Amino acid sequence: MKKINILLSTFFGYGYLTKIPGTLTSTVITFFIYIAYEILGYTDLKFSIIFFILLFFYSFYAVKDSESEFKDKDPRQIVIDEVLGQSMPLILLLYLNQTNQINISIEIYYFLSFVLFRFFDILKPFPVSYFDKNFKNCFGIIMDDIMAGLYTMILIYIISLKF
Repeated sequence: MKKINILLSTFFGYGYLTKIPGTLTSTVITFFIYIAYEILGYTDLKFSIIFFILLFFYSFYAVKDSESEFKDKDPRQIVIDEVLGQSMPLILLLYLNQTNQINISIEIYYFLSFVLFRFFDILKPFPVSYFDKNFKNCFGIIMDDIMAGLYTMILIYIISLKF
């Protein structure tokens, strides 16, 4: 089971590939979801939300089980948190698209979702920084990216109202 949890925590090994595994993983998940939603036409919002929630809760166990394999308290190889955080605004895009609240090119929204998430994940404004600094465990690893994803969702929603 530990090998499966390491595989999930590192997003099938993407966490090992570069010096910027978070950015690489965010890029990959953005393209993956873009292809699924926009090219392949997958539009099951309920399933996307349920899958996200299940992955969110399981990720705590997977990260906790995987942490002992790495030296750092917040290992850069663990990138499932980026998958979760980046997925949040992308699932919102599916909702906005289904409710006809997308008024500019959908690709621009995907690009903005990626850039804004990376911005908040790297700069860590409060409360992102709170989780990052005060919880050096699986909770902090995951929740700082959830907060960055939440900030991104809020801005994407505001942008959808303005355009």
